[in-house]
Order: sequence, then C-alpha cells, then structure tokens
Amino acid sequence: MTRNDTSDDAPPDAATAHAWTALGGDPALLERVAYRPVSGGLPARLPVAELARATVGVCSLAAAELGARRSGGAVPAVRVDEGAVATAFVSERHLRIDGRKPTNFAPLSGFWRAADGWVRTHANYPHHRARLLTALGLPAHSGPDDLAAALAVRPARAVQETVYAAGGLAVAVARPGESEIPLAGMPLIESRRIGEGAARPLRETPLPAHGPISGPTGGVLPASGVLPASGVRVLDLTRVIAGPVATRTLALLGADVLRVDSPRLPEDPDAHADTGFGKRSTALDLAAPEGRRTVEALLADADVIVTGYRPGALDRFGLAPDSLLERHPGLIVAQLCAWGWSGPWAGRRGFDSLVQAATGIAAIEADADPDAGGRPGALPAQALDHGTGYLLAAAVLRALTERQETGGGRHLRFSLAGTASWLMRGIAPAPLGRRADGPAHDPAPWLAETASDLGQLRYARSPVGFPTGSPDGPPDWSRPPGRLGADQPRWL
Repeated sequence: MTRNDTSDDAPPDAATAHAWTALGGDPALLERVAYRPVSGGLPARLPVAELARATVGVCSLAAAELGARRSGGAVPAVRVDEGAVATAFVSERHLRIDGRKPTNFAPLSGFWRAADGWVRTHANYPHHRARLLTALGLPAHSGPDDLAAALAVRPARAVQETVYAAGGLAVAVARPGESEIPLAGMPLIESRRIGEGAARPLRETPLPAHGPISGPTGGVLPASGVLPASGVRVLDLTRVIAGPVATRTLALLGADVLRVDSPRLPEDPDAHADTGFGKRSTALDLAAPEGRRTVEALLADADVIVTGYRPGALDRFGLAPDSLLERHPGLIVAQLCAWGWSGPWAGRRGFDSLVQAATGIAAIEADADPDAGGRPGALPAQALDHGTGYLLAAAVLRALTERQETGGGRHLRFSLAGTASWLMRGIAPAPLGRRADGPAHDPAPWLAETASDLGQLRYARSPVGFPTGSPDGPPDWSRPPGRLGADQPRWL
C-alpha cells in the first residue's frame, strides 16, 4: 500500500491506487510508493493535493519499474516529497528569467460578468485575443474595461458560442452542481495495444558528459547506471503546459526529447522557458512536403510521439494514430486534448482555466466572501494541466516497460476534462488531520537556478520521486531550455 513516511500503518492512498490501476500497473507495486507530507501546499475545496501527489507518485513508480526492468533488479521503493509536488505544480509561477516574473494570464484572460452569469476567457496568445475581440465587435486596441462592458450585456452561453464560431476562447461558467459538458463515464486514461511483435529492448545510451544542470542535488541512477528512459526517442508535438510537462519529465528521466513547433504558430517563450528543460526544439512546417518528410524520417527512429492538439487536427499530416502505427509498428502514440475524445465539445480548443470553468470546478472554488459578489474561483494551480502531464508521462513509461516484453505499439489518450472528472468525482479528500501532517510548505528547497541561452533562470525542480535511501536526492535535467526552434531536426 502507498503510505506517508510519518505513518507506516497509514491506510492505502486511494487516488494513487486508482491511477496506477488505470495505467495497468501491478497492484503489488503500490507498496513501493511513500509520501513525505507537508501542510498547506495546494489548499482548495477540491482534493487538489491528493490529485497532485498521486499523479507524481504513479509517474515515479512507473519510472522505477522501467529502470528495474532494464537493470534486471527489483523495483525500488520511491519517496515523493509533497513539498516538491506543490512547488512543481505551480512551476510557471516560480519561474524567473533574469529576475523577471513572467505574466501567466494576459489582461483579457479571466472571469467576466455576463448578463446572466459569468464567462471565462483565454486570450494569452495574440491570435486568440484578436479572435475574441473580433467576435464581440470590438476594435483591436480594446482593453479590459471595453471587454467587460461588451460581455455584461450578453448572455454567457451566447458569448461562448459566438466566440467559439470565430475561433476564439470563451466558456460560460457552469453554475454550482452543473457542468457544460457531460463528465459521467469520462475515462481518466484510454490505452490500447496495437499489433504484435517481438519484444523491443531500449537503446543503451550513456549519460551526458556534463551531468545535471544544478550542483548539489544532482542525479540519482538505478543500479544499472542508466536513467530509466535513457535511449528513448520522443517526438514532442505539444504546447503550453500539460504535454510539455509530460515530455519535460521524460527528458528528466533520460529520454532524447525533440520538440516540434510550426513556424506559423509560435509558442509563448516564457511558457517554453518553464517547460523546455531537458529538451531540444526545432521548427517544422507540416503543411509543407519537406516538413512532413522530415517528421516521417524522425518517426522512423522514434519510440514515442506525444501530441497535444484537438482530435483530428493532425490527421491531414499523416499523424492519425492508426496510420502512424501502421507505418511504424511498435511506436507509442500518446495524445492529449482538452474536452475529451467524443461528444459535441471534443473538437473545441481549450485550456486548463476554461475546463475548470465549464466543468463546475470554478463554481466549487468560488470566493465565499459576500463582497466578492459570487465571483467564480480557481484551483491553486493549473492542476488539470500538471496532473495530466504526469499521468501521460507515467503511461508512456509503463508502455515502454510492457513493450520490452510483448512488443506491439500502444495508443494512449488523455484529456483535461477526464482529469477534471476524476478530481471532482473520483478522489476523496484526505481526512483533515492527515492534511495537517508534516511541516508547513516552503518552496525554497525545491527551487534552483541555472544559466541558459534565455538568461539566468530560476525554476522549480522536478517532483518525481527517487529511491528511498538515496543520498543525492532526485535528479535534475541534463540541460536548460534553449531557444525555440534553434535545434536541428535530428536525433542525438
């Protein structure tokens, strides 16, 4: 059973057990996970702290399992520090670039009163801002006051549909006890094995000569001296937080991760500064034949491809899962979307903040202060993003473990809405006494600094657990983030 370090007779952690079962893991391994508690790390009405530690716990266990499979030894016990988890789940807030604090939400992103309720908008990217204003008939120079006035006279759902039709991002905030999308039956993880084949051992790749990027808390290795995902090649077609957190974690564990962005759809450089650790980054235009040929050549030698776009958005480029697995047997295809893989919302764009608003999370977390006027609330972190990211990384690690024995490819699917459903319907909050276990949360021990091509970075270290009794602490990334698109499209 999973346990807290402070209490060996603690009852099993149900959230960790649920996630590990959904990943297809051996229940007997759950006793290998321990947690070091803190109090006050991710305070919320919903069990955010329980979700956070469970997702990191199963990711840590999956890494330990893969490392043991490669070394031929037993799966080691791993310890996850809840202080590290709470710090990493708000990594974008801890980030500093030459002392500058990035802006996480643009002025036109947030909650706004509508004629009959509330609306949540997302306008962090310039093209989303432009589409939002165009949909509402506002000039390009409009500011928050202009947006507030335009929304105040419109019904929330009318705003939602008008902005959606224009390619922008706005959702009606669900009222207490309601949801704009059906959550019942929405899976946390979808996984299927495709094809047969011989067991596929992983490449043996030596560690980088320069070692981890930060000094005294440097890398922990399994008995084999090889990081669990060493030699694994991951093609990363994800953006923003959830997908990049997953691939950032795989890079931490030794994978060669190559991120691919379109030159016509640039990423927020501050977001990349947070989630680009351990990776290389290249720019390829999939709409051009040369770009598609380059991606196909990369796929020929890849182990994993991770995508973070709407269902079907990449199919026209030959990246539909069944097509990929037909051309590349044994490939692990991991997909992430916002609203789930079926239903009327499946094809819509979405972000963590919008999913929180539409599923009823914002209503649950609403400010209880009467002076707030019923203003919706938010989780203490982009927990759907981060949690889904660690689950996705765990699923890839488990798929690599299984592929070594059985061969065949894997198709994995995740959604932020599926994680939201689990948070709201599938996790029981820890008893109040347990929530107060441990010292008060202090993020300082889990922050580090490094020089990079982007400037001097302060960043949150990874929360992935490490073998109990290890003297060196958890590993750190082998390289800081570089400039977006600056690397050649090839494997190391």
